Amino acid sequence: MAKNKKKKKKAGDYLLTLALLAAIGVFAFAGWKLYSIYMDYKQAKDEYKELEELAVHPNPEGAQAGDDSSQPPITVDFNALLAENQDVVGWLYVEALGISYPVVQGTDNDYYLHMTYQKTYNFAGTIFIDYANNRNFQDLNTIVYGHNMKDGSMFGILKRFVTENAYASSPYFWMLTPEKNYKYEIFSAHTAAVNSLTYTLFSKPGKEYTSYLNEMKAMTETPTQAEPKKFDKIMTLSTCTGNSATRFVVQGIMLD
Repeated sequence: MAKNKKKKKKAGDYLLTLALLAAIGVFAFAGWKLYSIYMDYKQAKDEYKELEELAVHPNPEGAQAGDDSSQPPITVDFNALLAENQDVVGWLYVEALGISYPVVQGTDNDYYLHMTYQKTYNFAGTIFIDYANNRNFQDLNTIVYGHNMKDGSMFGILKRFVTENAYASSPYFWMLTPEKNYKYEIFSAHTAAVNSLTYTLFSKPGKEYTSYLNEMKAMTETPTQAEPKKFDKIMTLSTCTGNSATRFVVQGIMLD
């Protein structure tokens, strides 16, 4: 009987040791994953901070947040940006949130999902326009994609237009380009299904486009003053929500 008890005790000790080692392994793996995520975020933040310091400068004659001025709050050295990446098409600046990033266009909508501006692999990726859009921002609907990063970078704080009424701070955002600076006034901020009409690209204005604009305006989750018209060009800023079936979008009308 004593031998059986010893055997059972040894077996119990062995199982307990295995369970402890497994728990340590799980804890170590979780710690490594968190460290990897942190380093990914830091690497991306450092890269974009360096780009901003290299190419972006305050514009003394530019608008303050919410102003009607036709001058942007910043200036951008596109020669410096082009020297780093020829895929650059503009620089996005969202007044109310301080979102300030280069914007690129790839040959598809996958490459820049997890590739930074300097073409290093990173989950943060780069903000980019839909590959089917024209680079000159003259399409009726230009779609701009960015990740909803947990640290608030990229489009991680875009939803503040609804959750914190950032719209009250400023209804405007900018797309600066080598040729011209475009100012947009927000008319809708809402959650959209991944395959919804929100992501429609139009070849020309008409009844279908007018109906689309009215529907987007009706969907806004925060009150907005701007009313889109049938010949307006718009920009759609899009990010994920944490739900694979939906996205959050902010849409603005290009101002003359």
